[in-house]
Amino acid sequence: MTAAGTAGIGPRIVVLAGGVGGSRFVGGVRGALRARGVDDTAAMLTVVVNTGDDLWLSGVRLQPDVDSILYALAGVNDTQRGWGRVGDTERVNHELQEWGAGWPWFTLGDLDLGTHLARTGWLREGATPTEVVARLAERWPLGARLLPMTDAEVDTRVTVRDGQATRDLHFQEWWTRHRAQLQPVRFDNPGVEGAAPAPGVVEALAEADVVLIAPSNPVVSIGPILAVPGIRDALRAAAAPVVGVSPIIGGRVVRGMADVCLTAIGVETSAAAVAAHYRPRADGGLLDAWLLAEEDAASAAEVAASGIRSVVAPLWMTDADAAAALAERALATAGV
Repeated sequence: MTAAGTAGIGPRIVVLAGGVGGSRFVGGVRGALRARGVDDTAAMLTVVVNTGDDLWLSGVRLQPDVDSILYALAGVNDTQRGWGRVGDTERVNHELQEWGAGWPWFTLGDLDLGTHLARTGWLREGATPTEVVARLAERWPLGARLLPMTDAEVDTRVTVRDGQATRDLHFQEWWTRHRAQLQPVRFDNPGVEGAAPAPGVVEALAEADVVLIAPSNPVVSIGPILAVPGIRDALRAAAAPVVGVSPIIGGRVVRGMADVCLTAIGVETSAAAVAAHYRPRADGGLLDAWLLAEEDAASAAEVAASGIRSVVAPLWMTDADAAAALAERALATAGV
């Protein structure tokens, strides 16, 4: 295990993440490493990013979770909207709508479209998603290595109940257009059974000193990552402790509609229930430890009784310092 106390060197950290909560937490991990005096955080921090949110739209490939984390680490994200680039304009998006192209309820900013066009061009030229993410990351000093969960296209589909019938939607249509108001029956990632972890993912898990599961949506952000054959097994086999951070505070989701997703798979919206969903690693699950919010302290004993070490801590990531403090607590829980 890396000597975390050695000047300029930190523990090798792998974070599984997606969405706004994941991007804030990853920024916090980088902040915690910097506070420790780590010189090269990019060499110590690897983020395995959900790509189940990805889609083709108006001829370009979008990777919403990749871009959320990319922009957040670069400091160019729009913190008010929670997605896209700060200060972006929407002239091209309006023009697309005039042509009746794209989705009128799915806004693409002009700067954001620049990212999508660059990505699509490189993909058309034969680059893999892993190579494309690496090229995008070269623009800014991110202080982290970003890896897509897989190079395969395994977009998330949602089967919803619409009256007496069911129909299939891309996750983004269900989430953004319908605001998760249509009752989900199930979530699928078509083709995931034949997918493989992106290059470097399994190796990073094997070499890690700690693996952190970000407070991301357990169903549609972390779930697709774990569905890629080989990742769940690599996580279970890792020598490093696996520490998860609850996305539920006080029995409520912090952001988005994760409660609807959890209900669809039969999981209660509570910190203890999400921990039980991941299950203890000693029992064939994923977790060694679980960070619960102070508001959920009463559930700590229940989590501990299941075989997962429970740690009560402030979980609200209200600013960069709070996110770094949370990340430091997760690292300390892992003993690194």
